[in-house]
Amino acid sequence: MTGAKRKKKSMLWSKMHTPQCEDIIQWCRRRLPILDWAPHYNLKENLLPDTVSGIMLAVQQVTQGLAFAVLSSVHPVFGLYGSLFPAIIYAIFGMGRHVATGTFALTSLISANAVERIVPQNMQNLTTQSNTSVLGLSDFEMQRIRVAAAVSFLGGVIQVAMFVLQLGSATFVVTEPVISAMTTGAATHVVTSQVKYLLGMKMPYISGPLGFFYIYAYVFENIKSVRLEALLLSLLSIVVLVLVKELNEQFKRKIKVVLPVDLVLIIAASFACYCTNMENTYGLEVVGHIPQGIPSPRAPPMNILSAVITEAFGVALVGYVASLALAQGSAKKFKYSIDDNQELLAHGLSNIVSSFFFCIPSAAAMGRTAGLYSTGAKTQVACLISCIFILIVIYAIGPLLYWLPMCVLASIIVVGLKGMLIQFRDLKKYWNVHKIDWGIWVSTYVFTICFAANVGLLFGVVCTIAVVIGRFPRTMTVSIKNMKEMEFKVKTEMDSETLQQVKIISINNPLVFLNAKKFYTDLMNIIQKENACNQPLDDISKCEQNTLLNSLSNGNCNEETSQSCPNEKCSLILDCSGFTFFDYSGVSMLVEVYMDCKGRSVDVLLAHCTASLIKAMTYYGNLDSEKPIFFESVSAAISHIHSNKNLSKLSDHSEV
Repeated sequence: MTGAKRKKKSMLWSKMHTPQCEDIIQWCRRRLPILDWAPHYNLKENLLPDTVSGIMLAVQQVTQGLAFAVLSSVHPVFGLYGSLFPAIIYAIFGMGRHVATGTFALTSLISANAVERIVPQNMQNLTTQSNTSVLGLSDFEMQRIRVAAAVSFLGGVIQVAMFVLQLGSATFVVTEPVISAMTTGAATHVVTSQVKYLLGMKMPYISGPLGFFYIYAYVFENIKSVRLEALLLSLLSIVVLVLVKELNEQFKRKIKVVLPVDLVLIIAASFACYCTNMENTYGLEVVGHIPQGIPSPRAPPMNILSAVITEAFGVALVGYVASLALAQGSAKKFKYSIDDNQELLAHGLSNIVSSFFFCIPSAAAMGRTAGLYSTGAKTQVACLISCIFILIVIYAIGPLLYWLPMCVLASIIVVGLKGMLIQFRDLKKYWNVHKIDWGIWVSTYVFTICFAANVGLLFGVVCTIAVVIGRFPRTMTVSIKNMKEMEFKVKTEMDSETLQQVKIISINNPLVFLNAKKFYTDLMNIIQKENACNQPLDDISKCEQNTLLNSLSNGNCNEETSQSCPNEKCSLILDCSGFTFFDYSGVSMLVEVYMDCKGRSVDVLLAHCTASLIKAMTYYGNLDSEKPIFFESVSAAISHIHSNKNLSKLSDHSEV
């Protein structure tokens, strides 16, 4: 008997711990999303738009790669590598269909601090002038890219470690105002870093606290050293870029293919510089020699990892937060889902693998993602197609970029940051929706431009959490109740017997960034559950839900399911009498609930709303102005539903 028990126990143990084939397949699909979408790729519908988007993306990747490499204080050719390898890795492991991973202004600025600190400019005269066997570049250039590659490698290791610890979901503490302020401040830093190229000035590398102001102080002190030719060419390039891109935006519905003005400007400027010999005649700085080909992979130097750990953390956090915001935005826009932790793995591997190919740190960029939107990209194939054209540039066209003026390249970068810089317009929105978030935006932006993007991000997160912690104790002494769900089903008499369902949900907790996502999930579960099971007439069921800080499980109704009624009409009433306070994320989630329910043919009505909540929701979202959604009480909302029912019945009789 004992032997039989042991045998049975060993069989159960082996059954529990032996992975099945289906489990392995599911794990591979979860960790390699390309295995999920690639077999179902529709060549007929998606290949053409993906090809067009890939070509346009390649133009952006090349120009931004060259400029962001210079921004990272390394040779421009390494920016081309940084536009190639991360895009390939992310297409395999990433879930964002419209996320274009490559060189990124914010991560380039951060890695430049490590490069300039460990291999400063004055070391160029101390290193040997003989070219190395790698790409024919000097020892000085190779030392610099090794430092940048070390930052990329360690940043990727940190991101993968965060993935192992399942910290992807922890980014909910980084609210939209904080991300907006941080990226706007970082864009301001990038524009400032390009001033010396726009003006044709020779300027030492300036960084550190208040370095933003020191740069402009240096410019004004040495205003006489501005090259008029570079300034005029920069202004001309900016005007042409802005005008053509605005025309492309206005007439994109009438024209099938937008004009690649960046590519046209690069060709025209390089040709003009070559013909007029601007480098020697006017002293304009040009990109210079671009080596052909891709070097053999080499491990980044491990002996300097401890010296770049600060920059590596900045690259890991800032790059991931900015990239995740773009991935979530594209997923919301095109109705698909992403896994926050999987995005950590994708970006971590992109940085780790790319560091072996002399790449600077990578992340997703707003300009490239917006470009994929406008050109109609469908899947990650657009990024893979762009990699083919980048390879052509690396092996064939690269040397022709020798004559590209740096002032033109800087102009392309400044105009490309338009999407980040116009986020200043969000200040009006934050002021009308939630003034505390407006204050957090302003203070985060100030800290970002005074110090750095990672410092501004940390400050914004700390301020947001401190505000919520400071306000929660006051609300908890007023009312601590659970969300209660009540069902009322009213029989209506029409041509066929139908059921009209009114669901009333009482919100008795603050709705802020900490619990906004949980609130949305619980509410959608209630609606989806109702679509799956319907209760008999006059039944009242109660489900306990909790939307406090703790991520508790959804309430369950111990009810027997019945057949769904396809003719049932649903209305949802949110009782906001216990809605003590909210922030921008809470208002955003309420509007999203309203829009999603509207798409599901569910009428949403809000009762007991404060004047500030009504103002915030009205300003934030495009709510239906024809139908009233705000009511003084729950009974008033129910009366409105009944009156609409009677009006619809009268209109049906009048038609007869």
